[in-house]
Amino acid sequence: MSVATVLAVGAAAGGAYWVLHTRGTPAETAQRFAVAWQAGDKTRMAAELARPAQLTAYDQQRTALAVESAAVKLGRVTERDDRASVPYTATLNLKNIGEWTYQGTIDLVVADRTWKVDWKPATLHPSMTEGAAFSLKTKWPQRAEITDADGERIDTGTVGGSVQQLVGFLDKATKKDVSKLGSSYKVGQAVGRGGLQETFQEQLAGTPATEIRLGDETLETIEGTEGEPIQTTLDPRTQAAAVTAVKDMKKPTSMVAIKPSSGEILAVVNNVGGFNRALDGRYPPGSTFKAVTAIGLLAAGVSPQDTVTCPKNVNVGGLPIRNSDEESFGSISFLDSFAHSCNTTFAPLAESKLGADKLLDVAEEVGFNQPLNIGVPATKASFPRAESDAELAAESFGQARITASPLSMASVAAAIADGTWRPPTLVPSIKQKAKERALPDGVKSALHTMMAAVVTKGTAKSAGLPAGTHGKTGTAEYGTGEKLNSHAWFMGFKGDVAFAVVVEGGGGGGAVAAPVAATFLKNL
Repeated sequence: MSVATVLAVGAAAGGAYWVLHTRGTPAETAQRFAVAWQAGDKTRMAAELARPAQLTAYDQQRTALAVESAAVKLGRVTERDDRASVPYTATLNLKNIGEWTYQGTIDLVVADRTWKVDWKPATLHPSMTEGAAFSLKTKWPQRAEITDADGERIDTGTVGGSVQQLVGFLDKATKKDVSKLGSSYKVGQAVGRGGLQETFQEQLAGTPATEIRLGDETLETIEGTEGEPIQTTLDPRTQAAAVTAVKDMKKPTSMVAIKPSSGEILAVVNNVGGFNRALDGRYPPGSTFKAVTAIGLLAAGVSPQDTVTCPKNVNVGGLPIRNSDEESFGSISFLDSFAHSCNTTFAPLAESKLGADKLLDVAEEVGFNQPLNIGVPATKASFPRAESDAELAAESFGQARITASPLSMASVAAAIADGTWRPPTLVPSIKQKAKERALPDGVKSALHTMMAAVVTKGTAKSAGLPAGTHGKTGTAEYGTGEKLNSHAWFMGFKGDVAFAVVVEGGGGGGAVAAPVAATFLKNL
């Protein structure tokens, strides 16, 4: 055999050796590596490497570019003895910027008779070298506006305090902000803080024109997008009327107005800054809640003309119950017991005709225990299921463990006005979590008649409310001890405006809160 023949046979045998004694294929290894890269799983990436490595370049790229997700598509393998290469197309989704797509190559080598990735910084990007770093150079568009329902700006800092509280303000970004928002942001840059400015930070800011850089080299320039304005439902006329109504009150007073036909919030006011009582207050609703109990009783067959009793005292489940100022009206119509706010009528009726489950169902139909998604933080109304007849009795007139804000009670008033509860919102473009709920058949007109009677001959008769107002007063006791303080409530509607007002520690709803509503309606 010639020397040339021996060499040829030896070469063939060598090739066969690699084919026969190497586990797996370069394509399989590259695929596992790509899947791990996409998943951000460094442990699985490292398991495919020919030599141990820290993958610091991979970490640096993800952090510096705020990579939210990656897609790595592999091409056809080129193989030569114990080496191979696989081209790839990587598409990185960068937070606040968009997609960046580039091509590269994964080199592979046989190590310990297994195909492994021959890792180097260039595996990550063909221009990457040891010690080089990715960075972003950004230029942001002008921030978009926040407006009221008429399209007038409310983010200029010249609006009233209650509106500013809803809007929020611009602040310098901290390291924590940059970590949350992404590295297209820089420490010290203007970002939204509180209110709508924070909720809609990314929408208002838009996306920056961005250079993706590696060391001193610009790899790609991505065009930015303008921010999108946020239009709120705030009605300037309604807001002004609400401000006028609360501004001279000596005690903390809050009010919310809602458009019943849509659930849109027309006005939010607090006469004291700081804590947003209108949206986050957790007050017992007191006798305003009788409107909710009345929905259940009317649906259960009680009619406004039915004769009921309103004695001075009753006892339900061991709980002694009296009326405000220890009034008694004897035998009267259900309508009149509502107008005069008889606790001693409502507690026994709730026990005999509703029970804990039905009252819970009715409360949830008008927004209690329902998620709120209005565009800024707001606390949902809470109605725990009664655990005893005594608790059920207290719940029937808005005491026990029930809590609600003016927003929630305005939402109840809006539901009664329209016949359908709608999740309230300050920004109509938001997708709601809660569903609309229609009131039971026949309830709406009966309750309208009863709420009109509160104003014409009941607890709100002397409040000066304009004709056509429907409402319910509430005097909600709170605290502990022999003599309890109370919050003053009034909620109701006139035309396509529903509202609720609370005066913290104000006393009687008819004497204190209803006149605030009267001022509001007269100024509309």
